[in-house]
Amino acid sequence: MTETMRTPGLAAPPPLGASALPPGTYDGSVVLVTGGGSGLGKAIAAEFARLGADLVLVGRNAERLAAAREELAPLTRGRVMTAPGDIRDPDRITEVFDAAEAELGPPDVLVNNAAANFPSPAEDLSPNAWRAVLDITLTGTWFMTREFGRRHLAAGTAGSIVSVGASYAWTGGPGYAHSAAAKAGVKNLVETLAVEWGPYGIRINGLVPGLMPHEDMTADIRGHLDRAEEADPEHGTRQPALRVGLPRELGWAATFLASPYAGFITGHSLVVDGANWQRRSLVTPPVVPVREQLGRGPFAPPGPDGR
Repeated sequence: MTETMRTPGLAAPPPLGASALPPGTYDGSVVLVTGGGSGLGKAIAAEFARLGADLVLVGRNAERLAAAREELAPLTRGRVMTAPGDIRDPDRITEVFDAAEAELGPPDVLVNNAAANFPSPAEDLSPNAWRAVLDITLTGTWFMTREFGRRHLAAGTAGSIVSVGASYAWTGGPGYAHSAAAKAGVKNLVETLAVEWGPYGIRINGLVPGLMPHEDMTADIRGHLDRAEEADPEHGTRQPALRVGLPRELGWAATFLASPYAGFITGHSLVVDGANWQRRSLVTPPVVPVREQLGRGPFAPPGPDGR
């Protein structure tokens, strides 16, 4: 009996600190990242900083922003500005852009990373839960994008926007109806505004991460991954790449999309997930209802005062 050889999967990425772009690609540029205080947003900001960018980190948690500033400051000669605020508030967004312009200069690049998400059967979603995810993920992204676009249109200057999306914008996302609907809207904004604003030198692209574990995952999502890894220690082999992604890989993609080297790319959504979203089985696996996957019991209609 011959031993089955395990395929190696996709190669590990270069080490942290490496870059495909020339040193100084973003010298003199100001990059604003929402949700930049932790997780993928901080990882994206770090890669722009390594290439010379000054940073504006926006988020709702002032303590996280302060910690991120301290961590990223050595990469930017200290030119990291934090701006606590809720992207659902257009007045606060105006204040953030005014403050960024006064301290560092007008943002040249906007990274829309902030989002809200948690798994839930669709029938369990309350109006408040639905609104919270849509308002942060889609409406907040729109408010940030509109403010950035208006300022560049008024000044007659070029700019670049990278909006973080999700692959279920194409496929739908059972267990994530609220987030999937919001991310589909983000994807559509990318495609719509690329045409509207292209004549003015403003590019906008989407960036779609795959499974990239990080410290900012919600407890529900982290718990789901932990359970999967406990049941299958080689959980990463469920990806076509035979590994999960690393946050810096998303950062490298973001710096490319926003750079002059991607100057003819706009209206595109780049998926960085090792082909996981395109995976199909030769034999269709059994369907497990979302409620069962999330460990929920049978649906019970809300009471007279419930929604």
